[in-house]
Amino acid sequence: MAKKGHRASPTIDMTPMVDLAFLLVTFFMLTTKFAPDEPIKVETPTSISTIKIPDTNILTISVSKDDRVFFNMDGKYNRAELLGKMGEIYHVDFSAQDKAAFAILPSFGMPVGNLKQYLELSPDERKEIQQPGIPYDSVHNELGDWVLEARKTNRMLRIAIKGDQTSNFPVMKQIIKTLIDRKVNRFNLITNMEKAS
Repeated sequence: MAKKGHRASPTIDMTPMVDLAFLLVTFFMLTTKFAPDEPIKVETPTSISTIKIPDTNILTISVSKDDRVFFNMDGKYNRAELLGKMGEIYHVDFSAQDKAAFAILPSFGMPVGNLKQYLELSPDERKEIQQPGIPYDSVHNELGDWVLEARKTNRMLRIAIKGDQTSNFPVMKQIIKTLIDRKVNRFNLITNMEKAS
């Protein structure tokens, strides 16, 4: 009578699987870009458009519920250069520290004349200040200068308007007029995707 051999149960080495899991977690932690704290909350209107806004080379003009206008542009070095140009136009001497603070600022909404004092504050002190918005009226249109100089700084810049759904139409009309006056005939309107019913 033949004896049956002892069968060893198969073992699975989980070490490579655990290594892979940690590599994936590390990858996602290092590549994730966190959205900075914005000074205003904008609830955009809904639409059925599926065109995505690019992640780079974007200038965003945000309009709050109370019609304050905010400006944001990506690219740290472009932002620092832009602040220097605006300082020359408005005769404000921005230091290297001011430019470094401006380069990492999320978005801002205040006249150029007040910007130096704002940049000299600590990040926590900046959060306490309610920004009045960038002037955009026909008499004192700083927004137009920001847009013009930003386009000179980065020729590949795309412009997007992010307006709150309760913003007043005349404000949006004035912003669009400002863009057209600066020869910006193509821009995007940021909206939320409409839910299917």
